[in-house]
Amino acid sequence: MDDTNDGELTETECEALHEVELAVENLHRAHGHLVAFHHSTGRAMDHLATAEKRLRAAGHERAADRLRDRHLPRGVLPACDDEAPAGRWSYDVLETFQATFLEDVVAFGEDVHDRVADGRRHVAERQQERQWKARARNTE
Repeated sequence: MDDTNDGELTETECEALHEVELAVENLHRAHGHLVAFHHSTGRAMDHLATAEKRLRAAGHERAADRLRDRHLPRGVLPACDDEAPAGRWSYDVLETFQATFLEDVVAFGEDVHDRVADGRRHVAERQQERQWKARARNTE
């Protein structure tokens, strides 16, 4: 790709593409937070499973049964439909986000860059880089 053709785009096009890029980048950041949420939830559930065993070993059957029956099989979010009465688990939230919103917006971002900027990305940053380099004093 030729990075010197950014001038063909209007300022409004550059701004719009920049906003799309920022949106996609922030969605990738949100995805990372969801992965961290999924992993942290899994670690917490592992601790609860261990607590169930230890409570049972210590003779606290009712508390162990509550963990086993109410909390361990439960999802992190209420069910969206009747198919998952125990709720949605963190992996389900993560996979749904990946397969729907994230995938759709990333595809939109690629499409709009293809249509508006011949596939070029970071056109606003490339313009800024050229401007800053052009105005810099050559100290060499």
